[in-house]
Amino acid sequence: MAVINYEPLRSMDVTTTKTLLHESIPLTGTIASGTYKESGETETNIKNYTHGMFQSVYDYPFLSSSANHIFDLSIGYAKSSTLTGAVSAVQESKKINVYNQFSQVMMGYTSSTNTIREFELDLTLDQTGSMRDAFFIPLSRLLYKDEIKPGTFSMTLLTGSWDNPGSSAQKSASGSAIIITDASASSNAGTTSTMGGDYGVLYRRYGPNGSYLYSGATGSSDMGVGVIFYQAGIVILSTASFDGTPVFNSGSILSGASPTPMTVAQSFTSASISGSCNALRKRIANISFNNSTQINSTIYFCRVPHNKYNHSANPTYLSSSQIRVKNIASDTPVSYLTTVGLYSSNNELLAVAKLSEPLKKEPINEITLRVRLDY
Repeated sequence: MAVINYEPLRSMDVTTTKTLLHESIPLTGTIASGTYKESGETETNIKNYTHGMFQSVYDYPFLSSSANHIFDLSIGYAKSSTLTGAVSAVQESKKINVYNQFSQVMMGYTSSTNTIREFELDLTLDQTGSMRDAFFIPLSRLLYKDEIKPGTFSMTLLTGSWDNPGSSAQKSASGSAIIITDASASSNAGTTSTMGGDYGVLYRRYGPNGSYLYSGATGSSDMGVGVIFYQAGIVILSTASFDGTPVFNSGSILSGASPTPMTVAQSFTSASISGSCNALRKRIANISFNNSTQINSTIYFCRVPHNKYNHSANPTYLSSSQIRVKNIASDTPVSYLTTVGLYSSNNELLAVAKLSEPLKKEPINEITLRVRLDY
């Protein structure tokens, strides 16, 4: 049998690296509203739950085996919100619980009183920088993978009436859509860290004709209307995103009841969670972002000295039942490297790497093989 030689790996022969892969993810508004609409207003790719605390959006009818979960929708407000205690409140305790759940996970607790922190982020909203009532859009891990790439998120929202959210007839001539982006964020700047990971501020940008949509949104700087948590894949929009929107919610689209015109604030208090989510879905024209997949690699530099591995270690490399080395004594021994094996300290084979083609090995040359393990 051939003698197997083991070449030890030193610490200088091993290094690690990280690679980020990005995909562009476009989500058209038709997925969120109207693609799979059947009789009446029934949408087979929208799943509402008996608990009524959120709804899920799928790319196909959710009963289909090929359906993929895209994102969820929910709303909530804090106990300190001006919406709390409304006479016509519907599902108020659930809306407060939804807000508290997101706040607890993403913001944590205050150090002094051990109470849940509200979304007190620097958005310049309501003169306090806090979001006390908001839409919550957790994206599917299937889409954002390890995280959303900062600076790539964009959402186009329609701001017309409930019956025709894309119409500009009931608003100023600035158009029917607004674009919300995190364009000020990047991998190196414009992001802030909290318990829920890194987040960037979402800004309401200009309308189609270059003007702000609402009389209350004046000035040279964009208006902060929410945040996006990159590692968690959660988009949080303040109700200020739809300030001035005519007839935001006209009752439940599932019941066919007589329309009841509502502002955004009225929808948050007087409509169900699913009703307000429906009103938001009808206005999502587009969502796009780049996801990130982190690939960690360990690289082993396997060095083949000039005086080793010049004979084949293959036990079938025989001539007259003898291991073949060379035919003439004056010949230079030659071998061909085809495989690299990585062994433990107990000589247990852990990994095998195959070369794309055999490499000729002679005593006059040395070879360094670069083996990369991805995980």
